[in-house]
Amino acid sequence: QVHLVESGGGLVQAGGSLRLSCTASENIFNFNDMSWYRQAPGTQRELVAMINVGGRTEYADSVQGRFTISRQGAENTIYLQMNNLKVEDTAVYFCNARILRRNTWGQGTQVTVSS
Repeated sequence: QVHLVESGGGLVQAGGSLRLSCTASENIFNFNDMSWYRQAPGTQRELVAMINVGGRTEYADSVQGRFTISRQGAENTIYLQMNNLKVEDTAVYFCNARILRRNTWGQGTQVTVSS
């Protein structure tokens, strides 16, 4: 069974930066794609960024140009570099790994951006 462990969340002022990490228990190239989602209180979970096995990336419009998803295969880890953070980026951020229709989720890491 795949396990994903996120880290790197915390409290930061608006305009600041954070880098999230997600380490998988197996080779990340086994997955069709890996993604970061987020969920703020009272809202649905939304896709933030995705990287597929070929390296193609996609971003939500709200984070385009501010967030960057990347990976380090040797460490079975993906990252989310978040720059110029805004108060509305406050949420629990979840890592996701997908193989066909099977999705695995991490436990989530809290990101709080203060004004």
